[in-house]
Amino acid sequence: MTQPFRRPFGATPAGEPVELLGLDNGTLRCQILTLGAALQTLEVPDGHGNRVDVVLGYDTLEDYLKYDGYLGAVVGRCANRIAKGRFSLNGKEYTLAVNNGPNHLHGGLVGFSHRVWQVEELTCDRAVLALSSSDGEEGYPGNLHVRVTCRLDGAALELRYEARSDQDTPCNLTNHSYFNLSGHSSGPVLDQEIRLFSQSYTPTDETSIPLGTVEPVAGTPMDLRAPTPIGAHIDDSFIQLRQAGGYDHNYVVDGSMGVLRPAAWARSPRTGIVMETETTLPGVQLYTANFVEQGRPGKGGAAYGPRHAFCLETQFFPDSPNQPAFPSCILRAGERYEQVTRYGFSASET
Repeated sequence: MTQPFRRPFGATPAGEPVELLGLDNGTLRCQILTLGAALQTLEVPDGHGNRVDVVLGYDTLEDYLKYDGYLGAVVGRCANRIAKGRFSLNGKEYTLAVNNGPNHLHGGLVGFSHRVWQVEELTCDRAVLALSSSDGEEGYPGNLHVRVTCRLDGAALELRYEARSDQDTPCNLTNHSYFNLSGHSSGPVLDQEIRLFSQSYTPTDETSIPLGTVEPVAGTPMDLRAPTPIGAHIDDSFIQLRQAGGYDHNYVVDGSMGVLRPAAWARSPRTGIVMETETTLPGVQLYTANFVEQGRPGKGGAAYGPRHAFCLETQFFPDSPNQPAFPSCILRAGERYEQVTRYGFSASET
């Protein structure tokens, strides 16, 4: 193990200093920004023992502020979409920013991904970052206090989310890392295999709002229950894929919510790197970077583009504040929100 580092990374237009934190437990290395608690790098050993950075990111704060996509960030107060930026809670209707077509996305105009988090703890294998969101911020009720613990545990990165509020409020926190197990600069991920531990998913309308139904994946190109190259069916003539430009869907994770259990498995045939995702949350959004424009500048001179990565956003289902049949993301006043997601890594020779 080496000592953690903590370095300046610039300042926001409002003058808030942003820092870069470095963790290294001897097996994995990562760097985390205090802007959005964003995972900037994640280096894991490949099948030959070489370190490979498997997440997309930027070299400068200016690029994090300029480009959309939430690369590596913790998003909230409510991840994913809320239809028309409205929901009712305890008999009162709340209006949120509409920042994704007709809908509210990932917390609004200045969600948690665009806030500067405070560092509460930093060791070689652990960083604890905290944020306070005031009552009425982005239209949400309640003063919400959030803590995210990023921990390197052997060959796994564990993310633990905690929150408390003084009023009932939606709370749905996730990490929006873009993974490419062949290396962040290696281009499209269509040859990488993915498996989802999910028998069903929540189909959406053309604006990516769930229709309110839970449908089986069997017999459709959404069926990823066996290891499947991401590109195998991504361009099939299937309405759910056509309207999203690829995969951008919530899958219902097998097993009981609240129990840490497998959600996804992925592998690169080029590096031999395998990533196993576990979560306590009820859903996982598979997103294949469909809306990253070709030639977007990335770290170290990389050029990113559509389908150059995949995201596995563990979550409560999209639009759950408006969908009573879905698991509820409402955090009740005084109760504790605590959810865990782990990304475990291994590799074989290629």
